[in-house]
Amino acid sequence: MTALDLLAFNAVLAAAILSPGPALLFALRTALADGRAAGIAAGLGLGLVAALWTLAALLGLEALFTLFPWAYITLKIAGAAYLLCIAWTTWRAARQPVNEGPRKPRGRAFLDGVLINLGNPKSVLFAASVLVVIFPKGLTASEIALITVNHMLVEWLFYAGFATLLSGAAARRAYLGAKPIIDRTAALLLGALGLKLLLSR
Repeated sequence: MTALDLLAFNAVLAAAILSPGPALLFALRTALADGRAAGIAAGLGLGLVAALWTLAALLGLEALFTLFPWAYITLKIAGAAYLLCIAWTTWRAARQPVNEGPRKPRGRAFLDGVLINLGNPKSVLFAASVLVVIFPKGLTASEIALITVNHMLVEWLFYAGFATLLSGAAARRAYLGAKPIIDRTAALLLGALGLKLLLSR
């Protein structure tokens, strides 16, 4: 493995993080609604599990999913159900002013981030396809550890940056002014992503 391999992986990873999906949508809305600390905590949970999916791909978990498709289906259904639950609670709270309730605790934001990415087994299949293309065969244990830690740090840096930018006064004022529209749009997108995960083969 070379430094160029790692840079190529990071470029693909950055594009994946920035693509619209449940993880990015959840992280952005958490930072807007609950502030920087909760947004960073959500990103820590998302990044931790994303890196663990990469580790699983490096260790061959996609082969296990092929041998035991029920494990993949079970995880996929649980993940879709959780996304639909988040979508429903977001929709219901759309018209509730932010100052009516406490901000989401950091521990809860972290756990939600963990559960959202844990319930997306397609991540391991995506990681496996990217890893096969970028990295050579026969990686050592230290190289596998380096790729996993690198993935986690890249995700953490991205999500911390999002949380810092979106928790500023201007971004928060804009969010508060359009909260019902933003929350209901987020709820619809999260629900659609949950249904897509549930119905995909």
